[in-house]
Amino acid sequence: MTAPGGGRRRPSGATPGSARGGRRNPPGGRAGTTRAGRSRSGADRGERSGPARTGGGTRAGGGTRTGGARSGTGTGRARAGGARPHTGGLGGDQVEGRHAVLELLRADRRRVRSLVVAEGMDESPILDDIESLAARRRVRIERVPRRRLESLARTEAPQGVVALARPIDETPLEDLCRPASEKSPFLLVLDGITDPHNLGALLRSAECAGVTGVVLGRHRSVHLSPTVTKVAAGAIEYLPMAVVAGIPSALRTLVANGVWTVGLAAEARAVLGDLQFGHDPVALVLGSEGSGLTPLTRRRCDVLASIPQFGTLSSLNVSTAGTVACFEVARGRTR
Repeated sequence: MTAPGGGRRRPSGATPGSARGGRRNPPGGRAGTTRAGRSRSGADRGERSGPARTGGGTRAGGGTRTGGARSGTGTGRARAGGARPHTGGLGGDQVEGRHAVLELLRADRRRVRSLVVAEGMDESPILDDIESLAARRRVRIERVPRRRLESLARTEAPQGVVALARPIDETPLEDLCRPASEKSPFLLVLDGITDPHNLGALLRSAECAGVTGVVLGRHRSVHLSPTVTKVAAGAIEYLPMAVVAGIPSALRTLVANGVWTVGLAAEARAVLGDLQFGHDPVALVLGSEGSGLTPLTRRRCDVLASIPQFGTLSSLNVSTAGTVACFEVARGRTR
């Protein structure tokens, strides 16, 4: 998105108060979704969510109240909960759930060391496909009692299948800025998503919307845990991901590489659907469930935009807001 004179311009439809260089929204404001026609800046009180629910009360999409379960609230297993201390790498080495394992084998992009299958399961076409692909890839299949598989699993419902694979490789941020085949970059930047269910759902939606790469923070962010991998249902096999020391500095790199950065913010006067993206490189930036986009991240975005709401509830879950936003950007890029 460059102006005729060679400088960067904001997308048409952006308001002066939301673009780089104009009067900005207050750094401490909330981000995410708004009611149509008016911004929201009042305080939201979160509600504690149940163990397996995604309804509740954090804020998302850059600061709205969301339905994501709080990080660390149980999924029934301590290891399947929220973000754990980061020990290096993206993870993704333990893949659970039939769809996730099927896509792991279909993609054939990383080595699968072994496949563990529970004994005595009912016949299923997807299980037949998994075992057929495993045999074709020469992956060792180990059949074990269901109880043993469940003790190996780190999610609540592994669906009788666990694959052990080489971890996902990180992709350099600069590589995400380059066109993938004939597609210009369409990136999803996540500023502190800590709930594994939210991250998994976002990755699945992002892949379906045509996102070409994802940027995650190295710290204060959940990575590819077994829960994320299962909820993503195979999306991690097709989405290149960069892990960066800080999201604000990553946004500066994206801008230097010609990528337009759009932050989702509840009180922004620009409406996401009104922005004209064309086929230029673009990055959609979402904030954390609890505090939304950090003040510095907000300042580094080229434009802040909101998603109008028309119902009674005041907000969307971060994964829902992110899904709507990803498809809105995708629609704008093909319009």
